[in-house]
Amino acid sequence: MELDVDGRAVRLSNPDKVYFPGHGYTKRDVAEYYLAVAPGALRGLRDRPTTLQRFPDGIEGEFFYQKRAPKSLPDWLPTSRIAFPSGRTADEICPTEAAAVLWAVNLGCLTFHPWPVRSADTEHPDELRIDLDPQPGTDFGDAVRAAHELRTVLDEHGLRGWPKTSGGRGLHVYVPLVPEWTFTDCRHGVIALGRELERRMPGKVTTNWWKEERGERIFVDYNQMARDRTIASPYSVRPHPEATVSAPLRWEELDQVSPQDFTIRTMPARYAELGDVHADLPDHAFCLDPLLELAARQAAEGVGDLPYPPDHPKAEGEPPRVQPSRARKH
Repeated sequence: MELDVDGRAVRLSNPDKVYFPGHGYTKRDVAEYYLAVAPGALRGLRDRPTTLQRFPDGIEGEFFYQKRAPKSLPDWLPTSRIAFPSGRTADEICPTEAAAVLWAVNLGCLTFHPWPVRSADTEHPDELRIDLDPQPGTDFGDAVRAAHELRTVLDEHGLRGWPKTSGGRGLHVYVPLVPEWTFTDCRHGVIALGRELERRMPGKVTTNWWKEERGERIFVDYNQMARDRTIASPYSVRPHPEATVSAPLRWEELDQVSPQDFTIRTMPARYAELGDVHADLPDHAFCLDPLLELAARQAAEGVGDLPYPPDHPKAEGEPPRVQPSRARKH
């Protein structure tokens, strides 16, 4: 079948292929969902190098992440070159119109993973992304309590955050930035926020990288701000049986909602009623300096950097990248 997306024709092959067997949701259902929320989905992707998480045989089949733009890329869909921690580069798709979203859906893409940068400057993030990840023994309600405290910390530092569900059990909070700081700076800013949350919510929040040390706490996944680490974009479909989506929220909604409230079936009605509740996010841009000053004060108290992901080169000042229990054995 052929879709009309703002005047551009996009082909949808095998529209009746089942992607979510539990509910019988098809590729056509996913496409119709993205059409219903297209302006909001594009708002989270516009001009951003984007990795596609593709499920060509639905959520029960194999999936893969496509970072490099395919050779079959249409001439109207631009790309942007990004550099990986290894120093290698790739040209990723860089959506500028809603048709790009539906073109990717035709390839079996359910979840979009945009970089926190724009094509005009791929070295300086324009979004600080804070990932509040519930560990075993905790739930979405615990993430909500951490998010409320995070909002207070941001406010005290002259910053504003926009919360959304991850589409799973966690929460993401975005802070728009002036693109003047490096990935390293932004990662340090999130570490500083995480440590401040640890201080204010002892036993409830952690920045411990090693799972064996996290306990039943909300993990502030600071490495989601490391280069080449991305999270699901606003309105992205997640590969869960209920076909949940990553839902932008207003702060006052957090205590009344559950991640399961937002699916490819329910989000279109919400979007039709409220529109994109984060539509104003791109109109703001904050300075990172207050968080870097917080990081400097924490460093003066004796705490330094935290481990990077294993695919990153060793960073100056980084602690040993060895699991604590294994280090003790040696």
